[in-house]
Amino acid sequence: MHNHGLGAWMAKRRLKSPDKTALVFDGSDVTYRQLADGADGVSALLWQRGIRKGDRVAYLGENSPGFLEVLFGAAQLGAVFVPINTRLAAPEILHVLTDSAARLLIHDPEFSGRVAPVVTGAKVAHVIPTGEGDADAPGLAQLLRLTRAGHTDAEVFLDDPAAILYTSGTTGKAKGAVLTHENLTWVAINSLVDYDVVSTDVALMISPLFHAASLGMGALPVILKGATIVLEKSFDPARALELIERHGVTMLSGVPTTYQLLADHPNWKSTDLSTLAKLTCGGSAVPTRILNAYEERGLSFSQGYGMTETSPGATSLPPSMTRAKQGSVGLPHFFTDVRIADEHGAMVPRGTVGEIEIAGPNVFPGYLNLPEANAAAFTPDGWFRSGDMGYLDADGYLYISDRLKDMIISGGENIYPAEIENLVNDIDGVTGVAVIGVPDEQWGEVPWAVLTVQPGASVTAETVQAHLDGKIARYKVPKNVVIVDELPRTASGKVRKADLRARFGG
Repeated sequence: MHNHGLGAWMAKRRLKSPDKTALVFDGSDVTYRQLADGADGVSALLWQRGIRKGDRVAYLGENSPGFLEVLFGAAQLGAVFVPINTRLAAPEILHVLTDSAARLLIHDPEFSGRVAPVVTGAKVAHVIPTGEGDADAPGLAQLLRLTRAGHTDAEVFLDDPAAILYTSGTTGKAKGAVLTHENLTWVAINSLVDYDVVSTDVALMISPLFHAASLGMGALPVILKGATIVLEKSFDPARALELIERHGVTMLSGVPTTYQLLADHPNWKSTDLSTLAKLTCGGSAVPTRILNAYEERGLSFSQGYGMTETSPGATSLPPSMTRAKQGSVGLPHFFTDVRIADEHGAMVPRGTVGEIEIAGPNVFPGYLNLPEANAAAFTPDGWFRSGDMGYLDADGYLYISDRLKDMIISGGENIYPAEIENLVNDIDGVTGVAVIGVPDEQWGEVPWAVLTVQPGASVTAETVQAHLDGKIARYKVPKNVVIVDELPRTASGKVRKADLRARFGG
């Protein structure tokens, strides 16, 4: 048997750079040997729990070495890793566990309150808290000490599933994007090529690893190259600036909000940023104000475009073209192709707006258990239909024009209005609802709900927010609720959200 996927990475890194620091976490260094040994221990523990090739292993937790150990340990067995967004509410966690048919869940203890009510309904066979746990529920750290570790390997091929990442669905339910070992390997290689990752790099990871960008274009290329990750549980601007200076950080990735909070911090001007060389930003375009603040410190960005379905990178704009091609999301990654099609699927000339279609080894094979969605997501010749509108300029640079799916991007998190609208429609007195994205200086966009209500009904922002509390992640809850006499509609009855955005978006 031989593992051709991510499950082979740790053994190879242990062989090539055993004493190199892989992670700096919570004040301690973790070498590649230690990280590989941890993955071996997890692999052995999962095997003892009956986990085999194809079984789904879910993980709900903040950034930690354990996240990566479980990812690589599961990959050794050919099991499929299912990272869960820590901001999800209990019903959303239940959907992920049920839809993925997760057999085992590892979670940080602080999420026990959300996990306990749902694991029975999800039919999860094994639930293990991280840390020490207690006599009734021994934790991962305690179990690993009692497990006879050894490198457990399975026959795994590049086109086998490696992970299922859930992306908010246009119809209300999150969809499981199946990413193969090939997808995650090639997105890492694309990052090595287009972002010049080298083994001496020190990457500060302040974004959650459960996001495709942090995993596929953050952690994996750095590990593949044998560089070092300074891994943080969460983002704090003051601490991030201090870590950049202390560890000589060379690489940083984030969303515009991340970079804005850093530049707005009182310590920004006094922090030594001389080692920073590679800044990558996704989620939405970098505002000119932020570009200016970083250029004053001699720094510029690689910006890009992508989505979970492309693992996630599709294009990147090199720093040298930040000003010359301002507003563009760049050129296709080295091993990725992008084209623009009209509504009939025909290719359009340069400069013409159409739907963005993507192909390459980083493009996922499809959604889990959704054959109709898969049929709609791919063209007859196998290109992924992004649902986004854009055009290529004369030099082949991609510009995003509009989003077919009305997706809202708030602080780098994707929000699909349909999910929120379905829940708001259940409120007594609501006769119509449209959720739109409204510009916000800090988060880029925030969701607003525009409602029509029955005469005399008492529906307020507080009513809507209270109804949604605990049902969806808080970042999805509308920040404002507007009552209107009627929603603008097309002749076929669809809400004209562009009209609402023009009216309320400022």
